[in-house]
Amino acid sequence: MTTTYKICLLAGDGIGPEIIAEGVKVLDAVGAKYDTAFEYTDALIGGAAIDATGEPLPTATLDAARASDAVLLAAVGGPKWDTTDPAAPRPEQGLLGIRKELGLYTNLRPVQIFNALADASTLRPEIVDGVDMMIVRELTGGLYFGRRERFYDEPAAGVNGAPGQRAYDTLEYSEYEIERIARQAFEIARKRRGKVTSVDKANVLETSRLWREIVHRVHDADCADVELEDLLVDNTAMQLINRPADFDVVVTENMFGDILSDEAAQITGSLGMLASASLGDGVALYEPSHGSAPDIAGRGIANPLAQILSVEMMLRYSFGMGEAADDIRRAVTEVLDAGWRTGDIKDAETPADKVVGTAKMGDLVVEHL
Repeated sequence: MTTTYKICLLAGDGIGPEIIAEGVKVLDAVGAKYDTAFEYTDALIGGAAIDATGEPLPTATLDAARASDAVLLAAVGGPKWDTTDPAAPRPEQGLLGIRKELGLYTNLRPVQIFNALADASTLRPEIVDGVDMMIVRELTGGLYFGRRERFYDEPAAGVNGAPGQRAYDTLEYSEYEIERIARQAFEIARKRRGKVTSVDKANVLETSRLWREIVHRVHDADCADVELEDLLVDNTAMQLINRPADFDVVVTENMFGDILSDEAAQITGSLGMLASASLGDGVALYEPSHGSAPDIAGRGIANPLAQILSVEMMLRYSFGMGEAADDIRRAVTEVLDAGWRTGDIKDAETPADKVVGTAKMGDLVVEHL
Protein backbone atom coordinates (compact mmCIF):
# COMPACT_ATOMS: atom_id res chain seq x y z
CA MET A 1 0.00 0.00 0.00
CA THR A 2 1.36 3.39 -1.02
CA THR A 3 2.21 5.76 1.84
CA THR A 4 1.41 9.43 1.22
CA TYR A 5 3.11 12.44 2.79
CA LYS A 6 2.07 16.07 2.42
CA ILE A 7 4.88 18.57 1.94
CA CYS A 8 4.56 22.36 2.01
CA LEU A 9 7.00 23.92 -0.47
CA LEU A 10 8.35 27.40 0.27
CA ALA A 11 10.50 28.40 -2.70
CA GLY A 12 11.03 31.92 -1.39
CA ASP A 13 13.41 34.28 -3.17
CA GLY A 14 16.49 34.41 -5.37
CA ILE A 15 17.68 30.95 -6.38
CA GLY A 16 14.93 29.39 -4.25
CA PRO A 17 12.58 28.33 -7.07
CA GLU A 18 15.48 26.77 -9.02
CA ILE A 19 16.90 24.66 -6.22
CA ILE A 20 13.60 23.58 -4.69
CA ALA A 21 12.64 22.15 -8.09
CA GLU A 22 15.63 19.82 -7.79
CA GLY A 23 14.58 18.79 -4.31
CA VAL A 24 11.16 17.87 -5.66
CA LYS A 25 12.80 15.99 -8.53
CA VAL A 26 14.72 13.84 -6.05
CA LEU A 27 11.65 13.33 -3.86
CA ASP A 28 9.66 12.08 -6.84
CA ALA A 29 12.43 9.63 -7.73
CA VAL A 30 12.56 8.37 -4.14
CA GLY A 31 8.78 8.02 -4.12
CA ALA A 32 8.84 5.88 -7.24
CA LYS A 33 11.54 3.63 -5.77
CA TYR A 34 9.94 3.20 -2.35
CA ASP A 35 6.22 3.15 -3.25
CA THR A 36 5.67 6.47 -1.51
CA ALA A 37 3.62 9.41 -2.75
CA PHE A 38 4.51 13.01 -1.97
CA GLU A 39 1.80 15.64 -2.31
CA TYR A 40 3.02 19.23 -2.62
CA THR A 41 1.44 22.54 -1.66
CA ASP A 42 3.22 25.71 -2.78
CA ALA A 43 3.09 28.73 -0.49
CA LEU A 44 4.71 32.17 -0.26
CA ILE A 45 7.35 33.38 2.18
CA GLY A 46 9.92 36.15 2.37
CA GLY A 47 10.27 38.78 -0.34
CA ALA A 48 7.94 36.95 -2.71
CA ALA A 49 5.25 37.07 -0.04
CA ILE A 50 5.88 40.76 0.62
CA ASP A 51 5.45 41.54 -3.08
CA ALA A 52 2.24 39.52 -3.32
CA THR A 53 0.57 40.24 0.03
CA GLY A 54 2.54 42.97 1.80
CA GLU A 55 3.71 40.65 4.58
CA PRO A 56 6.59 38.15 4.76
CA LEU A 57 4.55 35.33 6.32
CA PRO A 58 0.92 35.28 5.14
CA THR A 59 -1.69 33.43 7.19
CA ALA A 60 -2.30 31.13 4.22
CA THR A 61 1.33 30.00 4.37
CA LEU A 62 1.08 29.15 8.05
CA ASP A 63 -2.14 27.24 7.42
CA ALA A 64 -0.50 25.25 4.62
CA ALA A 65 2.54 24.48 6.78
CA ARG A 66 0.44 23.30 9.71
CA ALA A 67 -1.61 21.07 7.41
CA SER A 68 1.50 19.34 6.04
CA ASP A 69 3.69 16.52 7.32
CA ALA A 70 6.86 18.56 6.69
CA VAL A 71 7.97 21.87 5.20
CA LEU A 72 10.70 22.21 2.57
CA LEU A 73 12.07 25.75 2.29
CA ALA A 74 14.64 27.06 -0.19
CA ALA A 75 15.82 30.61 0.61
CA VAL A 76 14.59 34.07 1.54
CA GLY A 77 15.91 37.60 1.15
CA GLY A 78 17.61 39.87 -1.34
CA PRO A 79 18.69 43.49 -1.83
CA LYS A 80 15.29 44.40 -3.25
CA TRP A 81 13.83 44.25 0.26
CA ASP A 82 16.82 45.52 2.25
CA THR A 83 15.88 48.47 4.43
CA THR A 84 16.84 50.10 7.69
CA ASP A 85 13.25 51.23 8.28
CA PRO A 86 12.12 49.28 11.36
CA ALA A 87 8.49 49.55 10.25
CA ALA A 88 9.07 48.01 6.81
CA PRO A 89 8.57 44.26 6.33
CA ARG A 90 11.72 42.19 5.74
CA PRO A 91 11.92 38.72 4.16
CA GLU A 92 13.82 37.33 7.14
CA GLN A 93 10.82 38.07 9.34
CA GLY A 94 9.00 35.32 7.45
CA LEU A 95 11.67 32.78 8.34
CA LEU A 96 11.82 33.83 11.99
CA GLY A 97 8.04 33.89 12.13
CA ILE A 98 7.45 30.41 10.79
CA ARG A 99 10.05 28.99 13.17
CA LYS A 100 8.25 30.62 16.08
CA GLU A 101 4.73 29.74 14.95
CA LEU A 102 5.60 26.07 14.33
CA GLY A 103 7.51 25.85 17.61
CA LEU A 104 10.76 24.88 15.89
CA TYR A 105 13.14 25.32 18.80
CA THR A 106 15.93 23.01 17.58
CA ASN A 107 18.08 23.59 14.51
CA LEU A 108 20.39 20.79 13.39
CA ARG A 109 23.23 21.56 11.01
CA PRO A 110 25.44 18.59 10.16
CA VAL A 111 28.93 19.58 9.03
CA GLN A 112 30.69 16.78 7.16
CA ILE A 113 33.47 16.64 4.61
CA PHE A 114 32.82 14.87 1.33
CA ASN A 115 36.17 13.33 0.45
CA ALA A 116 35.88 14.52 -3.15
CA LEU A 117 35.62 18.12 -1.93
CA ALA A 118 38.35 18.09 0.72
CA ASP A 119 40.52 20.29 -1.49
CA ALA A 120 37.71 22.87 -1.72
CA SER A 121 38.20 23.79 1.92
CA THR A 122 40.38 26.78 2.64
CA LEU A 123 41.99 24.76 5.44
CA ARG A 124 44.79 22.24 4.95
CA PRO A 125 43.62 18.65 4.19
CA GLU A 126 45.12 17.31 7.43
CA ILE A 127 43.05 19.86 9.39
CA VAL A 128 39.69 18.98 7.81
CA ASP A 129 40.28 15.23 7.62
CA GLY A 130 37.60 13.48 9.66
CA VAL A 131 35.41 16.53 10.27
CA ASP A 132 31.94 15.29 11.28
CA MET A 133 30.05 17.52 13.68
CA MET A 134 26.45 18.35 14.44
CA ILE A 135 25.65 21.91 15.46
CA VAL A 136 22.54 22.05 17.67
CA ARG A 137 21.25 25.61 17.76
CA GLU A 138 18.44 26.91 19.96
CA LEU A 139 16.14 28.53 17.45
CA THR A 140 13.24 30.41 19.05
CA GLY A 141 14.77 32.34 21.94
CA GLY A 142 17.57 34.79 22.57
CA LEU A 143 18.38 38.08 20.90
CA TYR A 144 16.44 37.42 17.69
CA PHE A 145 13.14 37.13 19.56
CA GLY A 146 13.69 39.53 22.44
CA ARG A 147 12.14 42.92 22.99
CA ARG A 148 13.55 45.66 20.78
CA GLU A 149 12.91 49.30 20.15
CA ARG A 150 14.35 52.25 18.26
CA PHE A 151 14.11 55.87 19.41
CA TYR A 152 14.45 59.02 17.31
CA ASP A 153 15.46 62.51 18.44
CA GLU A 154 16.65 61.13 21.76
CA PRO A 155 18.32 63.88 23.84
CA ALA A 156 22.13 63.66 23.81
CA ALA A 157 22.13 60.48 21.68
CA GLY A 158 23.77 62.20 18.74
CA VAL A 159 27.26 63.50 18.10
CA ASN A 160 28.52 66.21 20.48
CA GLY A 161 25.47 65.92 22.70
CA ALA A 162 22.93 66.62 19.95
CA PRO A 163 19.66 64.70 19.69
CA GLY A 164 20.01 61.42 17.82
CA GLN A 165 18.87 57.84 17.51
CA ARG A 166 19.07 55.07 20.11
CA ALA A 167 18.09 51.40 19.87
CA TYR A 168 18.18 48.29 22.01
CA ASP A 169 17.69 44.53 21.60
CA THR A 170 17.05 42.18 24.50
CA LEU A 171 18.81 38.85 25.05
CA GLU A 172 16.63 36.65 27.21
CA TYR A 173 16.36 32.92 27.93
CA SER A 174 14.09 30.90 30.19
CA GLU A 175 15.16 27.76 32.01
CA TYR A 176 12.89 25.46 30.03
CA GLU A 177 14.26 26.72 26.69
CA ILE A 178 17.80 25.83 27.73
CA GLU A 179 16.90 22.48 29.27
CA ARG A 180 15.04 21.14 26.24
CA ILE A 181 17.83 22.05 23.80
CA ALA A 182 20.45 20.59 26.15
CA ARG A 183 18.55 17.30 26.32
CA GLN A 184 18.34 17.22 22.52
CA ALA A 185 22.10 17.69 22.28
CA PHE A 186 22.90 14.94 24.78
CA GLU A 187 20.54 12.50 23.06
CA ILE A 188 22.11 13.22 19.68
CA ALA A 189 25.61 12.76 21.14
CA ARG A 190 24.63 9.34 22.51
CA LYS A 191 24.00 8.22 18.92
CA ARG A 192 27.29 9.70 17.70
CA ARG A 193 30.67 9.86 19.48
CA GLY A 194 29.38 10.78 22.92
CA LYS A 195 30.71 14.31 23.34
CA VAL A 196 28.90 17.67 23.70
CA THR A 197 30.58 21.08 23.53
CA SER A 198 28.36 23.74 25.11
CA VAL A 199 29.16 27.20 23.80
CA ASP A 200 28.39 30.35 25.77
CA LYS A 201 29.85 33.69 26.93
CA ALA A 202 29.56 32.99 30.66
CA ASN A 203 32.43 35.31 31.54
CA VAL A 204 30.29 38.31 30.48
CA LEU A 205 26.59 37.50 29.94
CA GLU A 206 24.08 36.58 32.63
CA THR A 207 22.06 34.55 30.12
CA SER A 208 25.20 32.53 29.40
CA ARG A 209 25.78 31.89 33.09
CA LEU A 210 22.21 30.58 33.31
CA TRP A 211 22.85 28.54 30.14
CA ARG A 212 25.94 26.89 31.62
CA GLU A 213 24.21 26.17 34.93
CA ILE A 214 21.23 24.46 33.28
CA VAL A 215 23.32 22.47 30.81
CA HIS A 216 25.45 21.10 33.65
CA ARG A 217 22.40 20.32 35.75
CA VAL A 218 20.86 18.25 32.94
CA HIS A 219 24.19 16.55 32.28
CA ASP A 220 24.91 15.64 35.89
CA ALA A 221 21.38 14.40 36.60
CA ASP A 222 20.57 12.42 33.47
CA CYS A 223 23.38 12.45 30.91
CA ALA A 224 26.62 11.84 32.79
CA ASP A 225 27.53 9.11 30.27
CA VAL A 226 28.13 11.87 27.70
CA GLU A 227 31.34 13.89 27.83
CA LEU A 228 30.65 17.62 28.33
CA GLU A 229 32.98 20.54 27.77
CA ASP A 230 32.31 24.27 28.05
CA LEU A 231 33.81 26.66 25.52
CA LEU A 232 33.46 30.41 25.26
CA VAL A 233 32.06 31.54 21.93
CA ASP A 234 35.12 33.53 20.87
CA ASN A 235 37.40 30.59 21.64
CA THR A 236 35.02 28.30 19.75
CA ALA A 237 35.35 30.51 16.68
CA MET A 238 39.10 29.96 16.80
CA GLN A 239 38.99 26.24 17.59
CA LEU A 240 36.60 25.51 14.71
CA ILE A 241 39.43 26.59 12.43
CA ASN A 242 42.26 25.15 14.52
CA ARG A 243 40.86 21.69 15.35
CA PRO A 244 37.47 21.15 13.65
CA ALA A 245 37.72 17.34 13.70
CA ASP A 246 37.70 17.36 17.53
CA PHE A 247 34.07 18.53 17.70
CA ASP A 248 31.18 16.06 17.86
CA VAL A 249 27.99 17.82 18.99
CA VAL A 250 28.05 21.59 19.53
CA VAL A 251 25.08 23.11 21.38
CA THR A 252 24.56 26.84 21.73
CA GLU A 253 22.08 29.70 21.82
CA ASN A 254 20.43 31.31 18.83
CA MET A 255 22.79 34.05 17.67
CA PHE A 256 26.00 32.20 18.52
CA GLY A 257 24.67 29.20 16.60
CA ASP A 258 23.76 31.33 13.61
CA ILE A 259 27.29 32.69 13.34
CA LEU A 260 29.25 29.55 14.24
CA SER A 261 27.27 27.29 11.90
CA ASP A 262 28.11 29.52 8.94
CA GLU A 263 31.76 29.49 9.98
CA ALA A 264 31.70 25.71 10.28
CA ALA A 265 30.02 25.48 6.89
CA GLN A 266 32.99 27.15 5.26
CA ILE A 267 35.21 24.35 6.54
CA THR A 268 33.54 22.13 3.97
CA GLY A 269 34.42 24.52 1.15
CA SER A 270 30.93 25.75 0.27
CA LEU A 271 27.70 26.71 1.97
CA GLY A 272 26.09 25.12 -1.06
CA MET A 273 26.71 21.69 0.45
CA LEU A 274 25.11 22.06 3.87
CA ALA A 275 21.55 21.26 4.84
CA SER A 276 19.65 21.93 8.05
CA ALA A 277 16.62 20.67 9.93
CA SER A 278 14.46 22.76 12.26
CA LEU A 279 12.56 20.55 14.68
CA GLY A 280 10.00 21.00 17.42
CA ASP A 281 7.17 18.86 18.69
CA GLY A 282 5.14 18.89 15.46
CA VAL A 283 5.73 19.76 11.80
CA ALA A 284 9.44 20.17 11.00
CA LEU A 285 11.10 22.45 8.45
CA TYR A 286 14.07 21.62 6.23
CA GLU A 287 16.23 24.07 4.31
CA PRO A 288 19.72 24.69 2.92
CA SER A 289 22.12 26.60 5.13
CA HIS A 290 22.93 29.13 2.40
CA GLY A 291 21.09 32.28 1.40
CA SER A 292 19.13 33.32 -1.67
CA ALA A 293 22.18 34.26 -3.82
CA PRO A 294 20.32 36.95 -5.81
CA ASP A 295 23.44 37.63 -7.90
CA ILE A 296 23.04 34.27 -9.68
CA ALA A 297 19.26 33.89 -9.50
CA GLY A 298 17.63 32.85 -12.74
CA ARG A 299 20.87 31.76 -14.39
CA GLY A 300 20.49 28.04 -13.72
CA ILE A 301 23.93 27.70 -12.13
CA ALA A 302 23.10 27.47 -8.42
CA ASN A 303 24.27 24.43 -6.46
CA PRO A 304 21.16 22.41 -5.48
CA LEU A 305 22.98 19.84 -3.34
CA ALA A 306 22.26 21.50 0.02
CA GLN A 307 18.56 21.52 -0.93
CA ILE A 308 18.77 17.87 -1.94
CA LEU A 309 20.54 17.01 1.31
CA SER A 310 17.73 18.85 3.13
CA VAL A 311 15.40 16.33 1.50
CA GLU A 312 17.65 13.60 2.91
CA MET A 313 17.16 15.03 6.41
CA MET A 314 13.40 15.28 5.86
CA LEU A 315 13.17 11.62 4.93
CA ARG A 316 15.26 10.67 7.96
CA TYR A 317 13.71 12.83 10.69
CA SER A 318 10.09 13.39 9.61
CA PHE A 319 9.21 10.28 7.63
CA GLY A 320 11.44 7.62 9.16
CA MET A 321 12.72 6.64 5.70
CA GLY A 322 16.30 5.96 6.72
CA GLU A 323 17.11 3.70 3.78
CA ALA A 324 15.88 6.28 1.28
CA ALA A 325 17.85 8.99 3.08
CA ASP A 326 20.97 6.83 2.86
CA ASP A 327 20.31 6.44 -0.87
CA ILE A 328 20.38 10.21 -1.34
CA ARG A 329 23.59 10.60 0.64
CA ARG A 330 25.19 7.81 -1.38
CA ALA A 331 23.98 9.28 -4.69
CA VAL A 332 25.39 12.73 -3.87
CA THR A 333 28.70 11.14 -2.85
CA GLU A 334 28.90 9.14 -6.07
CA VAL A 335 28.16 12.19 -8.22
CA LEU A 336 30.92 14.14 -6.51
CA ASP A 337 33.34 11.21 -6.66
CA ALA A 338 32.69 11.05 -10.42
CA GLY A 339 33.99 14.60 -10.68
CA TRP A 340 30.74 16.50 -11.33
CA ARG A 341 30.70 20.04 -9.97
CA THR A 342 28.65 23.22 -9.95
CA GLY A 343 30.52 26.49 -10.26
CA ASP A 344 30.84 27.11 -6.53
CA ILE A 345 32.67 23.83 -5.84
CA LYS A 346 34.83 23.51 -8.94
CA ASP A 347 38.56 24.17 -8.83
CA ALA A 348 41.27 24.97 -11.35
CA GLU A 349 41.62 21.29 -12.25
CA THR A 350 37.92 20.62 -12.89
CA PRO A 351 37.38 19.85 -16.60
CA ALA A 352 34.96 22.25 -18.28
CA ASP A 353 32.67 19.39 -19.31
CA LYS A 354 32.31 18.36 -15.65
CA VAL A 355 30.90 21.73 -14.57
CA VAL A 356 27.11 21.57 -14.69
CA GLY A 357 24.11 23.72 -13.87
CA THR A 358 21.34 23.36 -11.33
CA ALA A 359 19.00 21.07 -13.25
CA LYS A 360 21.75 18.80 -14.54
CA MET A 361 23.13 18.28 -11.05
CA GLY A 362 19.66 17.24 -9.90
CA ASP A 363 19.41 14.84 -12.84
CA LEU A 364 22.76 13.29 -11.92
CA VAL A 365 21.68 12.65 -8.34
CA VAL A 366 18.49 10.99 -9.57
CA GLU A 367 20.50 8.78 -11.95
CA HIS A 368 22.54 7.49 -9.00
CA LEU A 369 19.60 6.74 -6.70
